[in-house]
Amino acid sequence: MPYPHPAPQGVGPLAQEAMHVLYQHRLVSTRQLHQLLTPHHTRAEYLRRQLHTLRNADLANTVGRRILGQTELLWWLTDKGAQAVEATGLLPQRPYRMSPEAALGPLQEHTLAGTDAGLAFVTHARRLGHECSPLDWAPEIAHYYRDDARPGEELCLVPDAVLNYVHTDQKQRTRTMLTFFIEVDRTQMTIARLAAKLHAYAAYEQYIPQLPASRGARAARRTATTQAWRSRYPVFPRLLLVLTGASPSRLARRIADLRSLAASDPDLATTALRAGATTLDQLTEHGPFAPVFTPILGPAEPTDAWLRPAPAAEQNPAA
Repeated sequence: MPYPHPAPQGVGPLAQEAMHVLYQHRLVSTRQLHQLLTPHHTRAEYLRRQLHTLRNADLANTVGRRILGQTELLWWLTDKGAQAVEATGLLPQRPYRMSPEAALGPLQEHTLAGTDAGLAFVTHARRLGHECSPLDWAPEIAHYYRDDARPGEELCLVPDAVLNYVHTDQKQRTRTMLTFFIEVDRTQMTIARLAAKLHAYAAYEQYIPQLPASRGARAARRTATTQAWRSRYPVFPRLLLVLTGASPSRLARRIADLRSLAASDPDLATTALRAGATTLDQLTEHGPFAPVFTPILGPAEPTDAWLRPAPAAEQNPAA
């Protein structure tokens, strides 16, 4: 996507696209950038030259990551690069800035796993003739709510990503916008904390905010008539938990344990939350519309039915 303002000197269209991806997703490997931006190229040499142009212009920086005995470069934007993207006005501004310390820090693997989850959607959208671009998901979007279990507290739910996906049905000639909350679990938190995240999503789905009292009135705050999420989404997003960082057998046990804890939460029994769990390897290999997600509530058999559009309920972005 070209800049509407003059681009930094020597920065071509592909490098500009890379800057947008780095701004949105913060820390991205060369491999991920290649699959996101130049999947039609067998080799990533041209992309690498463009990225090094950004680094030479002090618009991007790198750290090395050892994987399978080789060094992989991880890229992020410098302050100068972030300011150049913000000057275009094409992306919502994000206050977060990456640094060498953060790029090498404990959240490195989590950040890259989140990008791999989004990459799986982009890759399979291309294969299926659907639409999901490298900028169709955004990490860490805040959603404020209150929970009856914690009276008086203003709480904040921050999904690892909110992803938009246009599902196209050629036979029915429909295009349907699907929205997903994505949580990446690298098995570094307890299963109880992961279950608490499910509870938070259920509380947000049910949360109806209070409104200020009418001007001049002494009455208590009035209660709104609809849930807070309806001002942001046409239907409540599906929640996808993507597990990685352990063996397939351990991840399968973790999903089973999560289902058991979810079954004991009364708030989950009354919510309209649609949630499922899979592994990053399954998502990458088979895609989001294969039967790889195990529902968190209800029958344990992996299915794809709950991910597909509900014809009368979803938003149709195009005729």
